Amino acid sequence: MRILLLGGGGREHAIAWALSRSPLVEEIHCAPGNAGIAGLAIVHDIDLTDQKNGVDLAIRLSPDLVVVGPEAPLVAGMADSLRERGFPVFGPGASGARLEGSKAFSKLFMTRHGIPTADFDICETVGQSEAALAKRSPPYIVKADGLAAGKGAFILGSLLEARDICINLLEKKFLGESGRKVIIEDFLPGEELTVLAVTDGSTFRLLPSSQDHKRAFDGDRGPNTGGMGAYSPVTWADETFLQRVSEQVVGPTVRGLASDSIPFRGVLYCGLMVDKSGGMRVLEYNVRMGDPETQVVLPAFGGDFAALAMSSANGRLDDISPHSSTQFSVGVVMASGGYPADYEKGFPIFGLEKTAAKDGVIVFHSGTAVDSAGKTVTSGGRVLTVVGTGCDIAAARNRAYSALEDIRFEGSFFRRDIALGKGVDHLE
Repeated sequence: MRILLLGGGGREHAIAWALSRSPLVEEIHCAPGNAGIAGLAIVHDIDLTDQKNGVDLAIRLSPDLVVVGPEAPLVAGMADSLRERGFPVFGPGASGARLEGSKAFSKLFMTRHGIPTADFDICETVGQSEAALAKRSPPYIVKADGLAAGKGAFILGSLLEARDICINLLEKKFLGESGRKVIIEDFLPGEELTVLAVTDGSTFRLLPSSQDHKRAFDGDRGPNTGGMGAYSPVTWADETFLQRVSEQVVGPTVRGLASDSIPFRGVLYCGLMVDKSGGMRVLEYNVRMGDPETQVVLPAFGGDFAALAMSSANGRLDDISPHSSTQFSVGVVMASGGYPADYEKGFPIFGLEKTAAKDGVIVFHSGTAVDSAGKTVTSGGRVLTVVGTGCDIAAARNRAYSALEDIRFEGSFFRRDIALGKGVDHLE
């Protein structure tokens, strides 16, 4: 197969890596790609914010499969435009992508189809938000309705802070159209994890579970980020637990989409909160793979991801047998100094060649580029995800952190407690 992969972050590097390992795949193209992806695929420097660019590239390349990585093109209808021209696409159309593109839509969908989630109110005015907040106690959960590049969810310790956020979103248009509505919901205590399901709209297959670490610094301190590391699978999410996820969340979601006449071929990301008694609720849906979760889920998966994606895109997922995780993986993000606030770019990255020679280690590029001298340099806040694999969490973690010692760039930092403590052991 010739595959076209759209996107250019760490998630797409991991997808390209997984696709490249399939005996079905002869050639991978990626747009816009990054310095790491260029080692696995032919990269095309195009701007995906203009949907026409992606469609024109597909017409020129005639791929057997198009994989759409990021959420923004999916919400904008990229998969629909590609399917209209006859391309098999791994990724939902705009109607299915509303599960991520509108939190109000997804909450109403869950309510309609009996999928467990936190109680909520949808607010379009500051007055409505005041009434919704008055019904609750801290911590307050406020979410912008639309896509906000990971900046639209707020956990707030005081009523004053919650009111200010609602005013900023609803009146001051802090996030533009994304904050035209806000969702105020009950706080859910417990352990958070992610379960990804690949579906063709009727059948689904689960990928390994994962848990990421959002705060910038050790001990879950500091500002929220896009994710500073992750591990897979979650040790306490055993087969019995995953069967419950299938029965209570994924199955009802797939059937609900079908009953609402919403076609969905791609990845369904279920962000779950599990309480001490084992009860689960859906925090959010995404309609694509996560970052940095993808970087640990695909190495843990160990199956033929290209076959899985192609079967989903062609509506033939029944042809693919369920596949159990074969190993554990731990990924640690190396970030630019200052991230998630302001940071500098263009610093050379040293040690990548040495790391590439290590067994059980994979380095996925997120924010990298190649400068005029041909050197790999930093170009983003989250620069690399260094992944270790092994027979258990401890072995995978040791490999990841050992490899991190060989890589350096100016101002780099990373958390030293990924896959330690909270969330790794069984729920009490």
